[in-house]
Amino acid sequence: MSKIIAVNAGSSSLKFQLFEMPQEKVLTSGIAERIGLEMGIFTIKVDGQKFTKDLPIKDHATAVQLLLNALIEHNIVHDLKEINGAGHRIVQGGAYFDQSVKVDDDVVAKVDELCDLAPLHNPAHLVCYRAFKEALPEIGHVFVFDTAFHQTMGPESYMFPVPMEWYTDYKVRRYGAHGTSHQYVSQRTAELMGKDVKELNQITCHLGNGASITAIKGGKCINTSMGLTPLGGIMMGTRSGDLDPTVVFYMMKKLGCTPDDMDTYLNKKSGMLGISGISSDARDVEKAASEGNERAILTQKLYVNRVINVLGGYVMQLGHVDSISFTAGLGENDTNMRRMILEKLEEPLGLVIDYDKNAKIRGEECLISKPDSKVAVYIVPTNEEVVIARDTQRLLGL
Repeated sequence: MSKIIAVNAGSSSLKFQLFEMPQEKVLTSGIAERIGLEMGIFTIKVDGQKFTKDLPIKDHATAVQLLLNALIEHNIVHDLKEINGAGHRIVQGGAYFDQSVKVDDDVVAKVDELCDLAPLHNPAHLVCYRAFKEALPEIGHVFVFDTAFHQTMGPESYMFPVPMEWYTDYKVRRYGAHGTSHQYVSQRTAELMGKDVKELNQITCHLGNGASITAIKGGKCINTSMGLTPLGGIMMGTRSGDLDPTVVFYMMKKLGCTPDDMDTYLNKKSGMLGISGISSDARDVEKAASEGNERAILTQKLYVNRVINVLGGYVMQLGHVDSISFTAGLGENDTNMRRMILEKLEEPLGLVIDYDKNAKIRGEECLISKPDSKVAVYIVPTNEEVVIARDTQRLLGL
C-alpha cells in the first residue's frame, strides 16, 4: 500500500485528494477556492466531516502550505514523509507530451517553456510542484497532462485556417484542456448508463472558472472548445473565449497597449468579470442577477448563448448524441445556469428534463433527464484526481 497525493491546480483553485493505493481509498480531499481574490475558501474533508475556513489565499504557494498544514492538524498523516508519491495536473503539454510522465528537470523545463500557451495554469502548476517538492523532497512526482486526451482529434478539428507554416514551424493548433476531466466524466457517464463508452456519442461540459466542452465518439475526443491555449472557446470566469481577432488589433490601437497588456485584458479582465463588473465567480454573478442587476443578468444570458452554440455544433459533428454530462464547479452546482442551458436545448435535442430534480442537485451524481428524453442528461462530479493517482502509482511503480 502507498499514499499518493493528487494535486489539481486550476486558475483560481487547488483541489486535492490523498489516496491509499491501489485500493483508491480516499483518506482526505479538499479544495482551496477563490485564490487571488480578496477572500478565499479552504475546505478539507476528514472522516465525513467538512472543515472550512474563510481567509485570504494570496497565491497557489499559500494554498499548498494550507493543505500540508491541514494534513498534520487533522491527523490525516503524522508525518509528511508518509506520502509516497505526488501527481500533478498540468494543463498544457504542447507537442511534447501525449501521456503522463515522471518529472525530471527536462520535463519541468518543457512545461515552463509552454507557460505562454497556458498563462493562468502552467505557472500555477509549477508553483505547486515546487512547493510540494520542497516539502516532500524524497518522493517521486508525476505530471498528468490535460492535453493528452485531445490528441485523438483529427486535423479538421485541431487545425486553424491560418498559414500552414504557423503549424509546421510553430505548432499553432488546437490543443484543448481539461482532458483528464473529460476522460473521467465520459467513462463514468457510460458506467452510469450501463454501457460501453466505445458505443456512445457523448458531450461533456466542464463548466467552472475555466470551462470547456468536448465531443466524444467511442471514448475518443473528436473536438473540444479550448484552442491553442485555455483562452479559447466559451466565455469563462475572467477569460473572453473566442472572439473576432480584429477586436485585438482594434483595441490595441485604441488603448495604446502592448501584447502583454492585451493578454491581461483577455485572460484576466474579461469573461464573467468583464461583462458583469462584479466578479469572476458565478456564485457572485448569480446572487447579483437574482437581485435584478442587469449586467449580471446579461452575463448569464451571454454565457448560456456561448455554451449552446458550441453544443449545437458538436451535435452536428457527432450525428447523434446519447448523453450530455455537466461537471466542474458551475456545471455541478449552478442549478439555475444548468436550467437556462437545458431549456434552450429542449426543442432541438428532444430533451425532457426533471427540473425539480435539477434544482435540488449540487455536486452529486444524478440523472436529471426523464425516461422519454431523447438524450440522457447527467450531473457527474469530475474526479481528475483519481486518474492522476492511477497514473502516478503506475509510473512510480508504487
